[in-house]
Amino acid sequence: MPIDCIPFEDTGYFSNLVCDYLKQEEKLASFYRSFPSDAAFLTHAKERNKQFPKTHRRILVEVLKEQYQNIETSSETQQAIQLLAEDTTVTITTGHQLNLFSGPLYFLYKIISTINLSEKLSENYKDINVVPVFWMATEDHDFEEINHFTLHGKKFKWSPERYSDNADGAVGRFTTEGLEDVLKLLKAELGVGHQAEYLVKLFEDAYLNHNTLAEATRYLTNELFAKFGLVILDADHPKLKQLFVPTVLDELQHQTSYKAVTNTSKQLESANYPVQVSAREINLFYLTETSRERIVNVDGTFGVVDSDKIWNTDQELFEEVSAHPERFSPNVIMRPLYQETILPNICYIGGGGELAYWFELKTYFDKVEVPFPILLLRNSVLLRTDKQYEKQQKLRVSNEELFLKQHELINRKVRQISNINIDFSTQKAHLKDQFEAMYALAEKTDATFLGAVKAQEVKQLKGLDHLEQRLLKAQRLKLKDEVSRLVALQNELFPLKSLQERTINFSEFYLEYGDQLINELKENLDPLSHEFSILTL
Repeated sequence: MPIDCIPFEDTGYFSNLVCDYLKQEEKLASFYRSFPSDAAFLTHAKERNKQFPKTHRRILVEVLKEQYQNIETSSETQQAIQLLAEDTTVTITTGHQLNLFSGPLYFLYKIISTINLSEKLSENYKDINVVPVFWMATEDHDFEEINHFTLHGKKFKWSPERYSDNADGAVGRFTTEGLEDVLKLLKAELGVGHQAEYLVKLFEDAYLNHNTLAEATRYLTNELFAKFGLVILDADHPKLKQLFVPTVLDELQHQTSYKAVTNTSKQLESANYPVQVSAREINLFYLTETSRERIVNVDGTFGVVDSDKIWNTDQELFEEVSAHPERFSPNVIMRPLYQETILPNICYIGGGGELAYWFELKTYFDKVEVPFPILLLRNSVLLRTDKQYEKQQKLRVSNEELFLKQHELINRKVRQISNINIDFSTQKAHLKDQFEAMYALAEKTDATFLGAVKAQEVKQLKGLDHLEQRLLKAQRLKLKDEVSRLVALQNELFPLKSLQERTINFSEFYLEYGDQLINELKENLDPLSHEFSILTL
């Protein structure tokens, strides 16, 4: 599998914030602790092992063993869980929503980045154990974001009408009822063959043989990655929530997250970076079997939005937090802190949007005295087939050009392959020189003519632009065969004019390449390359 790389900045798909982070711009330095490096990982690992409480390790291992008791676990994952009990073990963590059948391709890239970095650090530092962890976002409640996946350009959707009793609750608790309908459609689309049969069985075993979406997602992820020692965690558990009680109480009493994050967000805005998420005064939800709604404080009384639930006194609320911590769910602002509270983590691997909101949290972490992890941008990949690579070579399109907006790509290639010059830059420069002389003449004779001269210059430059575009359009028609092949290639590689990894499900490539897909990705992706990868299958 040949691999090429280009800078993230050259793709045009990543924010200035992410690109500046990768360039280690000084103005971002205060929003994170350490940029990924061997020295930083080692320092964080040693500090984390000293600081992470033994009771947290014990409870973490207890919960993991409980969650894995009904699932066939590889020896590699069993060993990883056992290692978490040792005070020489740290974790590398990534997280993801419970997207149906894993959702878009970058599900694979997140996890492979995490596994590869864990292996790399374990090899480099023999006295430190590094375990890859996949954090299932079981407490999210945005069902519309996760209830579908795309295969061969078709959307396979799990209809929300199938369950009305808990549609507003935590998605990890949703029953898998109704997914047999999706399986029927998937069977018809995949057809026959060894890989098709495997994918059908994988979907059936995951979603029809497990009761909840969390159980199904754990099974699916474990089937794909267990041989690499991946540990999958569902943090929606009373024992884990108990470890977070002091932070929840602090949030309710002092609104620490709101004050810290709001201040950091203003600093990011002043540095010309958009704010990814905004903190609320209370960044907690009240979680039941059927709902997950915000906790608010109105006129000194705590209550739950869109609910009759209120606490008559602060003490009544605080007592419920201590007695039933599982009912209190962190939102996007507090979830990272919950993660770092229950895991001996040193690095979080995520996409550009995730890293953007992590940058808002550094001051908050400092306030509550929880170590801020190293932030690493996950691997991003464009997969292309041998045939697509051959087409690209014949069309003489560079990797960088593939990422251009389609009209820019077409215009550039038409100019390159045209037998006439469609660049009027020389004529425009000559015209500007002539008008410079006219400006000088007007100033010497009658300065009131300067406006008229300027208007005439603008008019004639626009005229040249118009002629250039007409000529370009004529050449596009003349070269329509080359243009159509170019458009077809880019549309194949960038479905819906977006990054392939954000739309296509892994099954589309697994259907053709089977286990080779994951094995080759794992072998070729370097989590510390800090570049966008292009892999030829």
